[in-house]
Amino acid sequence: MGDARLSSTRDIDALIDLMARLPGLGPRSARRAVLHLIRKRALLLIPLADMMQRVAATARECLNCANIGTTDICDICAAEKRANGELCVVEDVADLWAMERSGVFKGRYHVLGGTLSALDAIGPQELRIPRLIERVDIEEITEVILALNATIDGQTTAHYIADQLDGRVRLTSLAQGVPIGGELDYLDDGTITAAMRSRKSLL
Repeated sequence: MGDARLSSTRDIDALIDLMARLPGLGPRSARRAVLHLIRKRALLLIPLADMMQRVAATARECLNCANIGTTDICDICAAEKRANGELCVVEDVADLWAMERSGVFKGRYHVLGGTLSALDAIGPQELRIPRLIERVDIEEITEVILALNATIDGQTTAHYIADQLDGRVRLTSLAQGVPIGGELDYLDDGTITAAMRSRKSLL
């Protein structure tokens, strides 16, 4: 009897285990989410499964900025009106999406893919810093906004980039409202807007 029950819930348990690996979800939250999905099978579970399959087949990194979309060049990079000379540098795609959610920035982005870290052997070549420098030259960038998280590694990365671009472009960083150790993805839209509008020169 016990073996039969285990067999009958194996797939559901596997789904719960997978859901529990998602950021912000533990085993209890995953169980609640899966149970809700099953109860709302037609309304949520089936459309979600179909959409996840589509996204799995089509999602890709933008070849220009490393944003995530479904085309080789994302909508932001493809929009001519956003070629205004401003380039906002962020650590991760989640930070880009947070900036877009605030609606305060109207230029283009560059996703580094992380920060410099001697402990983890992450140097400039492991990030998209060489590509950033290349973009500054070929896209007629007039201002680089370093919207990196207010962590030690984030600030170290910002200083390194500032040194590499010194004298080639105006360099600014986010100002008030970003707490020490804060990450953009967890800030509210008002804080991001204030920090962007009050950005300060680095050099």
